[in-house]
Amino acid sequence: MSVNEITNNNTNTNFGTDVKVLPVKELLKRIGPGLIATGIVIGPGAITTASMIGANYGYALIWLLIPIVLMGITFMMVTNRLAILTGLPTIHSIRKYYGPVAANVVGIATFLACLFFTIGNVTGTGAGVTLISGINWKIGSALMVAVVVYCYFGKNVYSKVEKIITLCILAMIVSFYATIIGVGGPNWGEMAGGFTGFAVPAGSLATALAFISTNAAVTTGVYNTYLGKEKKWKKEDLFNGVMLTDAAIHILSVVMISGAIILVGAIVLHPTGSTIKAPAQLAEMLFPIMGNAAKYVMGIALLGAGFSSLLGNTQRGMVLLGAGFEKEVALESKWVKYGSLASLIFGMAVAYSFGGSPTQLILFANVATSISTPVAGLFIVLLIWRSDINAGFKKPTLLRISMTVSYIFVLFMTFSALSSQIPKLLTALGL
Repeated sequence: MSVNEITNNNTNTNFGTDVKVLPVKELLKRIGPGLIATGIVIGPGAITTASMIGANYGYALIWLLIPIVLMGITFMMVTNRLAILTGLPTIHSIRKYYGPVAANVVGIATFLACLFFTIGNVTGTGAGVTLISGINWKIGSALMVAVVVYCYFGKNVYSKVEKIITLCILAMIVSFYATIIGVGGPNWGEMAGGFTGFAVPAGSLATALAFISTNAAVTTGVYNTYLGKEKKWKKEDLFNGVMLTDAAIHILSVVMISGAIILVGAIVLHPTGSTIKAPAQLAEMLFPIMGNAAKYVMGIALLGAGFSSLLGNTQRGMVLLGAGFEKEVALESKWVKYGSLASLIFGMAVAYSFGGSPTQLILFANVATSISTPVAGLFIVLLIWRSDINAGFKKPTLLRISMTVSYIFVLFMTFSALSSQIPKLLTALGL
């Protein structure tokens, strides 16, 4: 049903005001895209940046979880709303209302964000192999990339591997929360101070941006509209609680994992003055209750998170680039398969030529993923404020304000952090 048809059929009332919220059981059956997005988001970058925040700054930056919750739900709800009202996923909507050039630019920006994320995933996957086996991280990452390529071009492989990866990620969650309990839990006073202090310690801006851009990215919301199309969401799902529940479960699961990692870093590593400079140090976070087994548990966690994110994120980049240029966006298409292969090769080339530590590259890569927000975020803000798109529906005043404020906040952090980090990255690459 088009926007005009909805307007004509709802002259006296706004559509959605009479739609009832579904029971919890029905809501759980209808969600899904948000969980897939969580699998992509929780990669080596999420683990590494959360670890660095806890180890380097203690509880001081734990307040970042608050804007991540608000921004994450906002990005998901705004993009989902626009997809439902226009009948088109985000980049296709941008093409319709602002022309092909705008869609091209957004497609390129979101693709580049995913490409940088792929670089971090290549590095993190190799770090996981190193912790488990002791072999060089470059060799380990090459082996895992070969498995990913096999998944792209094989048949029914990913469904089998996915179960193993899910177990790895669940083991990671259990390990971190068990460690929190094992070391006596957090200092509740300091944690409360961290949530209410809104401090930005000297030198922490780039890490803070990397953390935000990993856990609450516009790109995630944009891609979620394509997943929602696969899920066959209807306009009623915008008002019956399905999309809100899906968005909430996504961002809360992300925060639950990232928050636990920050706490473990703050409890275990920060008091010792340790800083995260190499992947092996991540294992120290689990040492208090696991001893020598910690490196294997963390290795499996990094490997599982990196592999699942590497597989899903690389495809995500090609889908978004294809959408920008009106290419086929199906995961089985040649465009997505061969484009993903090329992205992996490029990611390996950058990761292997980097002169710093793997952990440093993961941080740089996650800072760079924020480039999509200034571009894609601008058009999303413009779309949500359009009167013609929202005609026949109750005005989304809260979403409009929240989206605008979130965009301005991330815009400020992006330019502030990139201005200091880009020169460092170029130096490390020898440019």
